Amino acid sequence: MDLLTIIQILDSALRLATPLLFACLAGLFSERSGIFDIGLEGKILMSAFLSASVAAFSGNVWIGLLGGVAGSVFLALLHGVASITFRGNQLISGVAINFLASGITVIIGENWFGLGGRTPQLDGPARFQDITLPFAESLGGVPVVGPIYGELISGHSILVYFGLLAVLGTWWLLFRTRFGLRLRAVGENPESVDTAGVSVIRMRYSAVLICGCLCGLAGTYLATGLAAGFVKEMSAGRGFIALAALIFSKWRPGYALMACLLFGLLEAIGNRYQNIDIGGFQVPVQFMQALPYILTVVILAGFVGKAIPPRAGGEPYVKER
Repeated sequence: MDLLTIIQILDSALRLATPLLFACLAGLFSERSGIFDIGLEGKILMSAFLSASVAAFSGNVWIGLLGGVAGSVFLALLHGVASITFRGNQLISGVAINFLASGITVIIGENWFGLGGRTPQLDGPARFQDITLPFAESLGGVPVVGPIYGELISGHSILVYFGLLAVLGTWWLLFRTRFGLRLRAVGENPESVDTAGVSVIRMRYSAVLICGCLCGLAGTYLATGLAAGFVKEMSAGRGFIALAALIFSKWRPGYALMACLLFGLLEAIGNRYQNIDIGGFQVPVQFMQALPYILTVVILAGFVGKAIPPRAGGEPYVKER
């Protein structure tokens, strides 16, 4: 395997990991506050549909981004109302959001476009375009450094770079600010936070809203950056993989980046090497497509170790009078 092939695989891995990274960071905020959210999949799907639809109508991907984030935040607020205000079961609420998004995107998509739930193909200003970083072309002839900078680091959409910056932003917000300290405390011991005069309800709603925004970016990138439009069930389990990556990372932003890049790498390898012949036996394409998910389960089962979630996670908070 030559250097160019390795760079192409890593480039594809970074692109495939970006929606997972946004969703994983979204779940990190929510679960750090004590709200378990398995509805990440539904929020990704809804934001992907609305971003592609609005971009198709308006011809502007930035307006589509606003539409996608708005749709995800709406579902996040539904989850917040059900699990925070009405103290409902957080897992059931998340499952309901997944079913709601799965059905409503197809129904509305068919009503709007008549394409079996798909949106029209996006192109031009209706999609996020790749950005060429400074000196990428001039360094192209430099051995090793040129291909790495020009092919791997340069040439991605703005959301890819924003996703990497979001990891640093999440770390700083959670571990270097008063807001982050309170958010983590709410997920561990909400009674103490309430005693200190901080509203547990407000902190948890803040985390849920941040979760909605990040899932909105995940779905928007999926439909308008990685792909060129929305298709039925295009999230393809990424919300659940993001939850697996969150457990794998033990609720830490830096480890979350590595976990998402690992899955992106496995998916990139599976996509590239689909026609493999081993001793005359043709490996089924379906096996190569499923390989990233299989390896993710194996890694989680065998190498994660004991992952301890926030102690107050999944438990509704009842203020003592």
